Formats: sequence, C-alpha cells, structure tokens
Amino acid sequence: MDRTSPVPLYFQLSQQLEAAIENGALTPGSLLGNEIDLANRLGLSRPTVRQAIQALVDKGLLVRRRGVGTQVVHSQVKRPLELSSLYDDLEAAGQRPATAVLAHRLEPASAQVAAALGVPEGSDVQYVERLRSAHDEPVALLRNHLPTGLLDLDAARLEATGLYRLMRGAGITLHSARQSIGARAATGPEAEVLGEPEGAPLLTMERTTYDDTGRPVEFGSHSYRASRYAFEFQLLVRP
Repeated sequence: MDRTSPVPLYFQLSQQLEAAIENGALTPGSLLGNEIDLANRLGLSRPTVRQAIQALVDKGLLVRRRGVGTQVVHSQVKRPLELSSLYDDLEAAGQRPATAVLAHRLEPASAQVAAALGVPEGSDVQYVERLRSAHDEPVALLRNHLPTGLLDLDAARLEATGLYRLMRGAGITLHSARQSIGARAATGPEAEVLGEPEGAPLLTMERTTYDDTGRPVEFGSHSYRASRYAFEFQLLVRP
C-alpha cells in the first residue's frame, strides 16, 4: 500500500484484490478470512478493509456467505451484443454452463407473443422456462416461446445444450433478431430462483429471432443477475 498516494487505501486494496482474482492468484472458492484478520495482517483499519471488500462484492467478484466468510466467485459473465445463445457464449468463455428446465408446455399465445411470432392470439405455442448457471452459480432465467411444430423439444435435450444449437441441428438457419435491453427489480419468485434478494437489480432482454426466410422462430424474455452478468457494446465513430 502506498500511504503517500492520493488514491484512497480502500481503493488500492480493492484493485490489488481484483488483480489477484483476474490473474488467478485468488481462485474461485478461495476464502479471504474475516475483516479483522485481514486488517491486522495488512496493517489497515477494519473500515478500510470492509469498504474494499464491499466494492468487490458490488462488482460480483466476492460474495459474503453466512457461516463461511468472504469468498471469491467467478468473474462476471460479459456477453457481446450479437446473435448468439447464452449457452454458447458461456461455453466459449470456459464458464461451464448448466441448465435446469423449470417449465415446458403448450400454452395460449398472449398478445405480445402472438405479435412477435406472427400467430393468432390465443393459439398454442411452445413455452420453455430454464435456469442457466455457470460454475454452479445461477446466472439467468430464460423464458422462450416458439411456434408449434418448429422443433421437437424435451427436457433432456434442453438441459444438455442450448436452444439455438438445437435449432441449428434441426436445420433452422438463424439469420437476424430484434432485441431490446432493460433493467428492473427482481420479483420474489425470480429472486428465489436466481439466488438474489427480492428487489435486486436484474438486466432484461427481449428478443425475436428470425430464420433466413424471414420467419419468426423464437421470442425470448430473459432476466439476468446484474451482479454476475453484463452486456458488452462496441461503438464505432461515424465518419
């Protein structure tokens, strides 16, 4: 620690801990010990250590577990804004994706779903609800509607791989999508499934995906833990 620097000590500590997590010196699952021990070991005040740890908790790099202590978690999932599935993105990033199917049924299309899929309101559509995890940590609650007859789905196949991969395997060529991103507070049921407190911030995404004939093949409404997930943008300056 550079005590002569104008940079606050808590910020210096949080940066050093973050660097240790990113370079693998502090691996996921590592325990930092309690704040008193850390403060004594580093020669810092307990409030300084607490503030540094809280900054990394807020970033999703550390988590406080009752009866366990402060623990390193896997880094936040950063997803590019392109036509790809969360499963493929997690797998490509080495995040060991896993899926639990929470619902799989036929249901009447709401007005929103009917407009997105181009089917009559009230007609049957496939509904799939899944919990997607990475390294055994819940990341997203995925709700998807698909036209009936498009794809033969069952829970085992949905848990084994991603929806887009199943579509491609069935000969469906995904071409484009319309997507909107937002944010809101988690409802009680969402918070329970995602392992967050009720009212915690969630990132949201709605997407209608089209095949190469222009046919809508999927309408997704997804909720992501803001502590574990982020969208990445690449912006270009217009000449």
